[in-house]
Amino acid sequence: MKKLLSMAVVTGLILSGCATSGVPEYSGQDYNQIKKYDTGRVIEAKPVVISDDGTGTFLGAIIGGVVGSTMGRGAGNTLATLGGGLVGGYAGNQVAKANAMELTVDLDNGEHVVVVAKGVNIHTGDRVRIVKDGSKASQVYKIN
Repeated sequence: MKKLLSMAVVTGLILSGCATSGVPEYSGQDYNQIKKYDTGRVIEAKPVVISDDGTGTFLGAIIGGVVGSTMGRGAGNTLATLGGGLVGGYAGNQVAKANAMELTVDLDNGEHVVVVAKGVNIHTGDRVRIVKDGSKASQVYKIN
């Protein structure tokens, strides 16, 4: 029982480290780079789902396998470990998916672009600033 409780605590700590506080996040290499931006008006906004890149599945399978290995004896332990890995992998894949918005933007310079942004509350008609890192959109902000 102690083993199961300790595994639950470790799992909780690992998953809580994945949470963000809702502010834009940059990698350590990005913080001192000069970026360019475009502004424009959203002409279409639709919800999309960003699939797991494999990290959630991998971590879920490891955690599920470890938790499963604490249950049963002999062949039962092997089956519990295998089952825990499979269930953990599936759960990790689902948890790692992210809700996002696909925004079609009419830029002030006359161009039209489509950008996918997660963690934003942007709707048709909103003015936005798209911060670019080369050809990638690093952030999308709603502006007044």
